[in-house]
Order: sequence, then C-alpha cells, then structure tokens
Amino acid sequence: MSHPYLAPVIDLVRAAGEAILPHWRTDVQVHEKADASPVTAADMAAHHLLADGLRALDAAIPVLSEEDCALGLAERAGWSRWWLVDPLDGTKEFIAGSEEFTVNVALIEQGRVLFGVVGVPANGRCYYGGAGFGAWRAEADGAAQPLRVRHQAGGEFTVVASRRHSSPAQERLLYGLRQRFGELALASVGSSLKFCLLAEGAADCYPRLAPTSQWDTAAAQGVLEGAGGEVLDIAGAALTYEAREDFLNPSFLALPCDAEWRAELIQLAGR
Repeated sequence: MSHPYLAPVIDLVRAAGEAILPHWRTDVQVHEKADASPVTAADMAAHHLLADGLRALDAAIPVLSEEDCALGLAERAGWSRWWLVDPLDGTKEFIAGSEEFTVNVALIEQGRVLFGVVGVPANGRCYYGGAGFGAWRAEADGAAQPLRVRHQAGGEFTVVASRRHSSPAQERLLYGLRQRFGELALASVGSSLKFCLLAEGAADCYPRLAPTSQWDTAAAQGVLEGAGGEVLDIAGAALTYEAREDFLNPSFLALPCDAEWRAELIQLAGR
C-alpha cells in the first residue's frame, strides 16, 4: 500500500533541499522571529517552493508551514486534511554549519499522520513512510531500502537525546532508564533525524520532555510509524495533530510498538 501523492512529495522535498544548499555554510543573514527562533533566506526559499508545489499538487488541501502559520483556529478547525510543513528543521544546526538539518512534509488526515517525508539536503538522503505501508530510506542516487525498528537493544540500551534541549523531567527519566537497563548509550542528533534513528534500528527510544511544535515531529512520526514504531504522550495515548489554539506538542515518547518495556517507559515519564 502506498499513497498517490507520496512520490511527488518526495520530489518536492528533494527540490526544497536543493534550494537550501546554496545558503549553507555561507554568511547567511539570520533574522529573529516573534518567538525568538531564527529564520534565514534558506528557510524562506524552501517554504515558497514547498507551498507552491503542494498547492499545485492538490489545491483542495491546505498548507500549514512553520513559515506561514498565522492562521486562526476557527479556520483550521474546519480542515479534514492538510499538509504540515517544516521547510528547514534544525535551523540552528544549519546556521552552525552542521549537516543535521532536514526538510519535513507530512500529510495529516483527521489529526493522524497519513505519511511523512524527511529530506536531508546535506547528503541527499530521504526518509519516507506511513502507518500501513512501511518506511524507506533512499540515498541520493535513489537506491532505497526498507526500514524497521529494532526489537531488542543491541548491547547498550540506546536513547536518542537532543543536543540543545533537555529538562529536569527528561533527566529524571534517563536516571530511571539507567536503573532499568544499566548504563545507557546516548545518541545525539539534530532535527527530525532523531525519529529516523529509531526507524532505521539505530536506537531504542526517543523521549522528549521538552517543547516541540507540530511541524517538528509529524513527518518523521510518519516514517517511524511506517517502520513499526509509535509516538505517545506521557499518558500512553498516540500523539495526534488535531487543530489547537497553538502548535505546541505535549511531551512525548517515541519507541517500537511492541517494546516489552513500553509500560515502564510510560510510568517513568509520568513521574
């Protein structure tokens, strides 16, 4: 099973990455948005390409992009399907010259991710997938391989952690995991690539008990769900994307669907 819009969205994500690259590792001008987050010409170039391309693909599906999100709840509440877009996820990594920035596009229906595409402009790699039809990692030359979460830790239990964001609650959770699994291996990576590490079986879980926005997570959640994973709030319910007044996600846990330690992780996160 696939989706008729998946292939053209992969092409758009790759094109957005190509629009970003001329600005990478240059003296790019950085502006500060109202929420104090940075934005560059690269963000805007990718945004315009994606917004125009998605509307051309299907004018009936609204586009909600991080760079064009001044849309009131009254308008968004009537949407049944929409594109959720982060034109350049990991802007701070991009500004620092890191390769760990991505282009994220997800198709949302009734608050759930149908599929997501995560492009990595620096190396041409692309992750894509959705619940019900699988997940893949495609290289720059187009060669693709299926992805599957790992079901048992290969040696040390590996937790994906953000380089830039933590919280006291997250540190308590890591302490609890050490009590359960012994010394942890911590995998630090920027942007939505954290989910992709789980999807390709390179890590065991990704707890995020610090703020994120909907466009930060939706596309990569689709990839992880296609690979046999899930993303839960700390009460154990699926992370969903219904229209809300703001775009902030609750704290969440990303893990394999059939992890035998699932209930323990939820309990630790709720402490």
